[in-house]
Amino acid sequence: MNWFYNLFITTSVAHSVIIYSLIISVGIMLGKIKVYGISLGVAFVLFTGIVFGHLGIVVSPEVVEFCRETGLLIFVYTIGLQLGPGFFSSLKKEGLTLNMLAAALVLCGAITTYIIHICGHIPMPVAVGIMSGAVTNTPGLGAAQQAIKDIVAQNPTLKFPSLGLGYAVAYPFGVLGIILTMLLLKTFFKVNVKEEDKKYLSMRETNKLLPQKVSVVLKNKQLFNQSMESVNNILNTHMVVSRLMHDGKIFTPSADTILHENDILLIVAPKRHIEKLVQGLGELSEIDLYKHPSDLVSRRILVTKKNIIGKTLEELDVANRFNTRITRVYRTNIEFVPESGTSLKFGDRLTVVGEEEGVEMVSKELGNSMKRLNEPNLVPILFGIVLGVIFGSLPVYIPGMPVPLKLGLAGGPLIIALLISRFSGKLMITSYVTESANLMLRELGIMFFLASVGLTAGRTFVNTLLTGDGVLWMEYGAIITLVPLVLVSLFAKLVLKRNYLEIIGLLAGASTDPPALAFANATSGSDVPALTYATVYPLTTFLRIMIAQMMVLFFT
Repeated sequence: MNWFYNLFITTSVAHSVIIYSLIISVGIMLGKIKVYGISLGVAFVLFTGIVFGHLGIVVSPEVVEFCRETGLLIFVYTIGLQLGPGFFSSLKKEGLTLNMLAAALVLCGAITTYIIHICGHIPMPVAVGIMSGAVTNTPGLGAAQQAIKDIVAQNPTLKFPSLGLGYAVAYPFGVLGIILTMLLLKTFFKVNVKEEDKKYLSMRETNKLLPQKVSVVLKNKQLFNQSMESVNNILNTHMVVSRLMHDGKIFTPSADTILHENDILLIVAPKRHIEKLVQGLGELSEIDLYKHPSDLVSRRILVTKKNIIGKTLEELDVANRFNTRITRVYRTNIEFVPESGTSLKFGDRLTVVGEEEGVEMVSKELGNSMKRLNEPNLVPILFGIVLGVIFGSLPVYIPGMPVPLKLGLAGGPLIIALLISRFSGKLMITSYVTESANLMLRELGIMFFLASVGLTAGRTFVNTLLTGDGVLWMEYGAIITLVPLVLVSLFAKLVLKRNYLEIIGLLAGASTDPPALAFANATSGSDVPALTYATVYPLTTFLRIMIAQMMVLFFT
């Protein structure tokens, strides 16, 4: 049985695989345990790694470093691919205010950390580790560790305390502090969650952008005997007419179709435009063309052919070629009414209306292959990772800094992934990854990173906590957690009059904390916190990566 015993004590590839698998699987199981409705989720992998490290279980330093850096890289890259389109749109309109609040929360945390560094006489690397744990931000920890590695490479005689120790001792209250702040806000302002949800839905601008269909009878004399194209120009409001009833016959109109009095149109438009369109055309129809029997069909069709990617609907011209209409586009969890200039991306789901034959021809042209959609596009992904590593390694020389500033393996791949995801259509690159594949890669990446950090920190964790400065670091972490959360949430509520559900989503998103988001969703019974979380998450992730790295480089 010596061979079996040696698997667990002798450093080898098999040994490393077994140890990492045990740490991750045990961490996942323990992370599902809920205490008062709260669980740490995948973050428990960190604490499992600490236990293994404390017990003296050793993995080759080279393997630990490889798993840590590669895991972080895969995590941030897949995050970028998922959030790319939403990242840029979130910086506009209503998302701008929320992102400014999130940026203020990040900056406030950095200032609080700097004050603790000065007043508490704590080395900046430790302070940044505590900050990363206090705000539950793992990519920031990885960026700071990369910066430390660059400094040591320039001067091998330098020694730094483990950032992972500060991260580990501050992390638990980082999760609890966000939830505690949510509960205090709810109690202090006597929030009625159901009323807040109603208020939000009535005011939400993006809700007004969602597609809505309605049947309208043409009564406006100015539009009689006008072509469909002319009507669109006269009303000056974007809409798609998917069905038209004239003299009892229902068909899909083209741009040249002439409209007549009492024609019934099934229009699809953003919700905020519906009232104006009804008034401009005539009045609501008692006949619902969508439900009325006809030869027209409506189907969801996938864009899966490479030669279609990047083409606009005007270039595709399915209305004239196949006598069909594209009424909706579903992309990255957002549904909208397309315009002629809307360019198509791999994985788009288009709602196409027309006769069976025409819709089938559109389906063949677009691809509509679920098999193709599920095939991994590995070449663009790996090529993007190469670009991300190169971009992250570019040195930026700033006077007064010990080493050049680099985006590193956390920042470089994240930015490249955001850009590829956003502009893949124009670049003719297929960056689409199914949600399940993205989640698998992302979770594997973060788990390998956390397991590596835990193994390294576990050697001295207990000693630091019991005889060192561990308790003091926990107190500092609580301050870094609470001060920014309380200040920003009070400002958002009292000064900006933001909705409570938005605020709790903001707090979870600005801390990039899934357990806090799960708690917010469970206690509110609303999708609002998740929407706000998704709005601020991309910018927050980027800022935390950059600020953690810059604090180490500037103040170490």
